[in-house]
Amino acid sequence: MPRQSTSRRDFLKTLGAGVLGSALAPGIAGAAKRRPNVLLIFTDDQGSMDLNCYGAKDLYTPNLDRLATQGTRFTQFYVGAPVCSPSRASLLTGRCPQRAGLATNSWGDRGLPPEQVTFAETFKAAGYHTGIIGKWHLGDTPRLAPRKQGFDEFFGHKVGCIDNYSHYFYWQGPNKHDLWRNEEEIWAEGSFFPDMVVSEASRFFEENKDREFFLYLPFNMPHYPLQGQAKFRERYKHLDAPRRMYCEFMSTCDEKIGQVIDKVDELGLRDNTIIVYLSDHGHSEEERTFGGGGYSGPYRGYKFNLWEGGIRVPCIVSWPGHIPENEVRDQLATSMDWFPTMAKYCGVPMPKHTIDGCDISAVIESADAKTPHEVFNWQFNKHWVVREGNWKLVYKGPSTEENGVKIPQAEYFLSDLSKDVTETKNIADRHPDVVRRLTAIHEKWAGEVGAEKL
Repeated sequence: MPRQSTSRRDFLKTLGAGVLGSALAPGIAGAAKRRPNVLLIFTDDQGSMDLNCYGAKDLYTPNLDRLATQGTRFTQFYVGAPVCSPSRASLLTGRCPQRAGLATNSWGDRGLPPEQVTFAETFKAAGYHTGIIGKWHLGDTPRLAPRKQGFDEFFGHKVGCIDNYSHYFYWQGPNKHDLWRNEEEIWAEGSFFPDMVVSEASRFFEENKDREFFLYLPFNMPHYPLQGQAKFRERYKHLDAPRRMYCEFMSTCDEKIGQVIDKVDELGLRDNTIIVYLSDHGHSEEERTFGGGGYSGPYRGYKFNLWEGGIRVPCIVSWPGHIPENEVRDQLATSMDWFPTMAKYCGVPMPKHTIDGCDISAVIESADAKTPHEVFNWQFNKHWVVREGNWKLVYKGPSTEENGVKIPQAEYFLSDLSKDVTETKNIADRHPDVVRRLTAIHEKWAGEVGAEKL
């Protein structure tokens, strides 16, 4: 890991002393003196194409579709990892999972290292009130708690998922109740957790409407258990399982996100609040989600792998009057980009250590802007990926079944995504020079970030 030029404590102390009360960064058309609020919405296990505006024909998602018309929608947007914890670590630090110190799922005292500087810490030091409502999954011991990572307040669960009515975690080790307000365990048997998230977000907006805030809203939907509302069970009763149960919960998720955005509107905060929405990775095909249900369109793969269906996700950004509305961006961008991009929009200095994300405000502004990522790297478990332009090289990507045809594992699988987004036609043998070049890029990157040698 690269050495930080300043310590975490010194950076935050300097930031807090230097930018409190500062005006919005220059160059943003129509900017008010008050810096914008940031609402960062993160869904969980959502398929790459699982919105109407992304191509799903059987799914009812009017609220996120409306958000897309009010903002800019990305078609080549990637997350840092195909599972929950490292993806969250990347989002909150702007760093790849290896550089962020969490390359696998969190459990117990394994989580986001306290020395990492987060989105929340940076904005808090700059005078923002910060909160997280929903799923943490970056460590469930006291030293790894959300309020140790820059959040002024926390409501939600610390581990990977909970039953939405009992708020118990059932899926690893003994049954464990997991519902918290800050450091206090709370009990609310029978209350539907997504409704609680909406209620807590509404309270947060009410209490902080007169000051700048950063709210991280990681919904635990449509992650299992798939517990959609009755009206959506009725709506989708014609569909076969497991798509039926998935759609029920995805539409429930869309409704809750709509209720949160409606509250921002009701309080007159919408024009001064940047809303970012994205999924943490692709859909699950685990037994706990009935073996699937999500939709990745033409993309191969799903959660737990680095094929497109595991790491390419829906993403929308909206800030009325400041960024383009009802537009689409096809440039490559990543979840790690949101930290530096929001810092740019809000006039907040970034940490001085290495950040893998880039400011993508120019991409948001223009479909003609170049992606800041000519090359990008991923590694998860025993396989890795290098993306260079339209080339994508996958090393030991797991076998998958696509349209009833099993595609076996290959040591090196090369695709030109401009010609084949399905990743079903391996052209590695036709381009050995590209395979060698991309392999060398991976090896250099792996050494820089301390990735496990495979």
